[in-house]
Amino acid sequence: MPVGRAMTTLDERIVRAPVERIFDVARRVEEWPAYLAHYRYVRLRDRRSDGGGVVEMSAYRPFGPVGWPAWWVSEMSVDDRRPAVRFRHIGGITAGMDVEWSFAPAAGGTRVQILHVWDGPRWPLIGVVAATSVIGPVFVHGIASRTLAGLARVAEESYAREARSRLP
Repeated sequence: MPVGRAMTTLDERIVRAPVERIFDVARRVEEWPAYLAHYRYVRLRDRRSDGGGVVEMSAYRPFGPVGWPAWWVSEMSVDDRRPAVRFRHIGGITAGMDVEWSFAPAAGGTRVQILHVWDGPRWPLIGVVAATSVIGPVFVHGIASRTLAGLARVAEESYAREARSRLP
C-alpha cells in the first residue's frame, strides 16, 4: 500500500471464523448486496483470472432514516497467498484511493483490517481538507465499518452452522 497519503482510515475487527471463511466471503464482492442492506449494487464489469477485475459499486451512507448514495469504480485484485483483496479506485469522487482488505489468524478467529489511503479529490484548496475531515471519517469509515460488520456476521453464522452440523 502507498504510504504518506493525506487520508488514512483503518477499520478492523476480530471475526469469529477462520481466515479462509471470511476471505472467501469478502472476495465475492458481487454477493455483497445480498448480505448488506447499505449496498445498492455491485457490478463486475470485467472478471480476471485471480477473481478480481473492474468492479462498479454503490452504497448508501446512512444518516438517520436517510442514506446518501456513494458510487465508485475500482480495479480489484485478489491475492490468495497473503491473503488480501485490493482495490484501486479509478472512477467516482474517490478516484486514486487505494484500499486493502487483509486477513490474519488471531486469538478467537481472524483479524480483518480494511485500510483506505488517499490524497483526496483534485479540488483546488479544499481537496485534502474534504478528504481528511469529511470523506474519510464520515463516508469511507461509515460505509467500510458497516461492510466489515455485515460480512463478519455472514462468515461467523456460516461457520457456526457448519460446526453445528458436525456435532454428533
